[in-house]
Amino acid sequence: MSEDFKQLIFLPLGGSGEIGMNLNLYSYDNQWIMIDCGISFADDYLPGIDLIMPDVQFVENIKDDLLGLVLTHAHEDHIGAVVHLWPRFKCPIYATPFCAIILRSKLKNAGLFEEVVIHEIDLGGTFCLGDFELEYVTLTHSIPEPNALRITSPLGTIFHTGDWKIDPEPIVGDATNIDRLKEIGDSGVLAIVCDSTNVFNKKSSGSEMAVRKSVEELLKDKKGAIFCTTFSSNVARVETLAHVAEATGRHLCLVGRSIKRNVAAARECGYLENFPPILREEDAAHLPRHKLFYVCTGCQGEARAALMRILQDNNKNVHISKGDTIVFSSKIIPGNELSIARMHNMLSEKSVDVITEKNAFVHVSGHPGQEELKQMYEWIRPNVVVPTHGERSHLLKQAAFAKTLGYKNTVVPHNGTVVKLAPGPASIINEVPTGRLALDGDILINDSDMAIVERRRILFNGALVIHVIMDKSGLLLAPVQITTIGLPEEIPNKLESFIEDKVHLSLDIASRKHLMDDDVIKEVIRTAARKASKFCTGKETGPVTTVKLTRMIK
Repeated sequence: MSEDFKQLIFLPLGGSGEIGMNLNLYSYDNQWIMIDCGISFADDYLPGIDLIMPDVQFVENIKDDLLGLVLTHAHEDHIGAVVHLWPRFKCPIYATPFCAIILRSKLKNAGLFEEVVIHEIDLGGTFCLGDFELEYVTLTHSIPEPNALRITSPLGTIFHTGDWKIDPEPIVGDATNIDRLKEIGDSGVLAIVCDSTNVFNKKSSGSEMAVRKSVEELLKDKKGAIFCTTFSSNVARVETLAHVAEATGRHLCLVGRSIKRNVAAARECGYLENFPPILREEDAAHLPRHKLFYVCTGCQGEARAALMRILQDNNKNVHISKGDTIVFSSKIIPGNELSIARMHNMLSEKSVDVITEKNAFVHVSGHPGQEELKQMYEWIRPNVVVPTHGERSHLLKQAAFAKTLGYKNTVVPHNGTVVKLAPGPASIINEVPTGRLALDGDILINDSDMAIVERRRILFNGALVIHVIMDKSGLLLAPVQITTIGLPEEIPNKLESFIEDKVHLSLDIASRKHLMDDDVIKEVIRTAARKASKFCTGKETGPVTTVKLTRMIK
């Protein structure tokens, strides 16, 4: 193909329009690379679903030209979908050591360890995929080894930030390599594809060391047991809390499999060298409460996480009692407000002192505020700013903010947008179909699948099951069986008798032809039952109604 027709393309399939589910593609001359493959957590709109992830139908269509999946860091919203989606596009994976350790553990649990090829790249390492040359550029964030990617192509260089902030005093890992960022800027950057999560904050996000000092001061005089909950992947925060435990003369106990796994992985990579001894839960149960410092998973109110299990007395060794203190050392992810509020109320009922970012300095974000964005632009000096990793309002805000600083060339994508970065002016040139997949148990389904739609209807309207037994001519051979689910207890008897009357009436007026057609007669019964239910309950929408018809042949 002539160079005149070759294009450098950016295509997000997840993470542009929501926080989470990050999945981005780059293409040059029909060569594709994927950056990250993450999940997000479902809300109440998807009953029965825990995880959602991008639909990768487009990736399946170009998988023969997919050179590799490059992971920026080990957060779930960047790697959590790999074990679920990799079998659909099978390609080599590239990651730095900490991320590789976390991913291997996931692959083992999924039975994919022997199938997936993972290329472990050193921090600051470079490698080539086709005409792309990639360099891992270590930044600071809330997890070990957060990487930006310098992606060099024949049509220009892209700086893909991943998740980042500028932390002058990081607890885990090195501070930002400012000299390297300046060198990258000096060599010329066509486009920066940049994290937008914290763009509404005018100031910088702050340092982890400042959190450590604040939490230590807050907790030094507490009397009962101390519980702290944070994101299990935030190894720097866990290290901070471990330091506070030691400084306050308490024994550290980690509760939750994921937090233990991440600490072990960090140690394997050479981090957390001065981490204090970890007490087993069963041993902690025998110590005085004023000597205990628990660090737990469950900061977002997750039903199956460690903190909720402790609150519901489902952990035989760990209990929360009157006079204890709990610190939520995290930010509330949008959509989790109700579950977290319920948890706070449960803690208040137990007379527990609850400390959150709302009433004390116990958390700093891992994403850049406006001061940090401005500084990064000055180091990298891109020709084009492409905001990603955020809801639509975040992306638009970053584009507007960049323009106030003189960066006039901005492109605001959404999932499925095909952005031409070069040659010529950056612009949106096409769109590909996108969607979301939902993990229903072990099965991936579309998030608009009728199974989810039906659950949502049942959630709000209840369900009604009608079972009729007929002969082949349509004569009832047994009483109509009616089962109600999720309808008020005060009305079932009245409702069931009323529905039965209406079903009999509908059968009485049905034609002989209809009585002999299974599909038609089931619809006649369903319609009559729904109308009867709506009349009795006074609701505009009736329950989800299912009719089971059994034909008995004499």
